[in-house]
Amino acid sequence: MNINATFLGQMIAMAFFVWFCTKYVWPPFVSIMEERKKRIADGLEAASKAEKDLESAQAKSEEQLKAAKVDAAGIIDQANKRAAQIVEEAKDQAREEGQRIIASANAELEQEVNRAKEALRAQVSAIAVAGAEKILEGSIDQAANEEMLNKLATEL
Repeated sequence: MNINATFLGQMIAMAFFVWFCTKYVWPPFVSIMEERKKRIADGLEAASKAEKDLESAQAKSEEQLKAAKVDAAGIIDQANKRAAQIVEEAKDQAREEGQRIIASANAELEQEVNRAKEALRAQVSAIAVAGAEKILEGSIDQAANEEMLNKLATEL
């Protein structure tokens, strides 16, 4: 056997094998690799987009949190102002109520003083009549001298 013929047979077999592999075996491998390359690229793109969306959502949530804090501070300030206003209104109402109570007490006191004066006048006039009776040793008709007694009572 000739080495050249064997070598030539091996070369033909190798050429046939290379042709067969490039024609039937290599294209499915290339398409599978291209498909996998595309899926990896799509996954990386989706991850990048998700990362950007996450950053955007975090920035938006921080802005909303800041806005909520500002709103909360405004509500707290408004509540504090309203509380101070309520306290002032309560103080004003308490002052007014105190003044009404004082005025009512003063009026009641004035009425009591007037009643006491009237009672005292009546007692003084009765004592005066009794004293006059004792002095005159006689009876003075109180109904007849009512006008004089009233005048005397008003003078006292």
